[in-house]
Amino acid sequence: MASVLRSSIKKTASPFARTAASARFLSTAKQPTLKERLAELIPAAQENVKAVRAEHGKKSFGPVVVDQLYGGMRGLPALIWEGSVLDPEEGIRFRGKTIPEIQEALPKAPGGSEPLPEGLFWLLVTGEIPTSEQVAELSKDWAARAAIPEFVEEILDRCPPTLHPMSQFSLAVTALNHNSAFAKAYADGISKKEYWGPTFEDSMDLIAKLPNIAGRIYRNVYGLGKLPSIDLQKDYSHNLATLLGFGENPAFVELMRLYITIHSDHEGGNVSAHTGKLVGSALSDPFLSYAAALNGLAGPLHGLANQEVLIWLTKMQSKIGEDASDEAVKEYVWSTLKGGQVVPGYGHAVLRKTDPRYVAQREFALKHLPEDKLFKLVGQVYNLVPDILLAAGKAKNPWPNVDAHSGALLTYYGLKEMQYYTVLFGVSRAFGVTAQLIWDRALGAPLERPKSYSTAAISKMFKDKN
Repeated sequence: MASVLRSSIKKTASPFARTAASARFLSTAKQPTLKERLAELIPAAQENVKAVRAEHGKKSFGPVVVDQLYGGMRGLPALIWEGSVLDPEEGIRFRGKTIPEIQEALPKAPGGSEPLPEGLFWLLVTGEIPTSEQVAELSKDWAARAAIPEFVEEILDRCPPTLHPMSQFSLAVTALNHNSAFAKAYADGISKKEYWGPTFEDSMDLIAKLPNIAGRIYRNVYGLGKLPSIDLQKDYSHNLATLLGFGENPAFVELMRLYITIHSDHEGGNVSAHTGKLVGSALSDPFLSYAAALNGLAGPLHGLANQEVLIWLTKMQSKIGEDASDEAVKEYVWSTLKGGQVVPGYGHAVLRKTDPRYVAQREFALKHLPEDKLFKLVGQVYNLVPDILLAAGKAKNPWPNVDAHSGALLTYYGLKEMQYYTVLFGVSRAFGVTAQLIWDRALGAPLERPKSYSTAAISKMFKDKN
């Protein structure tokens, strides 16, 4: 069924991306760092935005209807997000590239088969595929920046283990603002043209420090002892796995590489991404902006969905057994729907096909844990639920999303603390949000200030109008 549901995707790339890539590979000079390459790209990007606005600035996307205002602004074109675009039929494209394409193109660790998230961050920032050497240097840079201030360690150590891991995560990221390069530069009167530089430095520091924060929270909350040190020679995902206590398992390290990559960005309209961009538009530094994004990610309708899937699956297993028949699974699904509940992990606000992120995780599971009972149930549900939802008329999109699979993978490797799962999502989503914050400052994005209306104002506006 997975092969039938997968979209056929036509490869595209912007003229700017093609020109930038050509210029890069023509050069025989020493390979630039990420910041150096970004500095080379910014002038052309600024001119490209000017040209697009000059040619298309007065054109309309189409009408805005009242239902969109009441319906969470679904489908309302209102944001610029450079790193990724979500197509209802194709799924996510990172700088024009699909998940299978980045899995093929991005550098991998020696002996590994999953893309290194460092390479994806380079792609999100520059629109280019980095070399293995550039990715290795980025890994070393992040490892060198990874230490968190002692006072932040103390804040986390003083948190009661009953405080939700996401609350602790947001608290620690907020506190990193103490050493913000952007906040200091702004206070010193930096030119607007230079905003991107300290924003870049803060973004690099933020991403680099997230594994130490996430690892400390995990060990404090679940009583797992002292946090090991960052290995300056290991990649980002390997260090994160080690801090969580799973670094000796090569398959879990590979899972972290895949997990961070596919969860990193999903265009700009989702709650966490939009929150980070919105708060950043006030010139709040990346630490404050991303802390706000984390608070949005912690909501049940955004980052907690994979927990709900896992709870639903385990309840099903306990009721109908581990090797239940298709008929037993169907009956359980129908009982969920008839009880006024949704089937968690199915449907998406934008997608109208199987989420490519789900497919990537399924392929990982088929390779690493094909006989796992919970994975088999996930596959069984995958084969049965779409037809049930279509028959019930319950969903415009009856296909699985990314959350339908991730919890089963983490559980298999022993990371069973469901309350913690959103922290891993938060580590991942920082890649996309910070990449956009850097470009917002480079392109001079203004303060966001959309217009709002009251219900009374809408009634008055359209009174006596057909």
